[in-house]
Amino acid sequence: MTKAAFEAKPPVNAYGWAARDSSGVLSPFHFTRRANSDDDITVKILYCGICHGDIHLVKNKIWPTLYPTVPGHEIVGQVIRTGKNVTKFRVGDIAGVGCIVGSCGSCDNCKQDLENYCPKMLWTFQGQHEDGTRAFGGYSDNMVVEERYAVLIPNGFALAGTAPLLCAGITAP
Repeated sequence: MTKAAFEAKPPVNAYGWAARDSSGVLSPFHFTRRANSDDDITVKILYCGICHGDIHLVKNKIWPTLYPTVPGHEIVGQVIRTGKNVTKFRVGDIAGVGCIVGSCGSCDNCKQDLENYCPKMLWTFQGQHEDGTRAFGGYSDNMVVEERYAVLIPNGFALAGTAPLLCAGITAP
């Protein structure tokens, strides 16, 4: 989708908790998410775990942190909007989002479902979307994410306990 196509759709207002410096203190933060495109879902965030990566990010210990930053990459929430091309989710479904929310989709790595090796891979927080908006994490009320970077959480899962699986459950040996 081109930047002009993104600009034709309104951005999504969001409210979250952001670090504004390396002190580790989070404070209320109003911001906008990118517009929901045809391939996206919008998720009302219900739970978000905390990972050592979030702490290192907030304290500027991984790479130069772009402040303000909204951490959180162990996300579980309810789908409240779907784009017209979305097939994996319906409004009301529960979705999980981990640490990656974007990639080029066309390199050899992406074609082999190895988006984590894509040179244009986009982290859940700290990156920049194709339309120029910042990527902010899950310590917020909602998230817009391309459906291929979300997983359908089956009915009956304890959602609070499911959130950490989106990182620790994926990266544990």
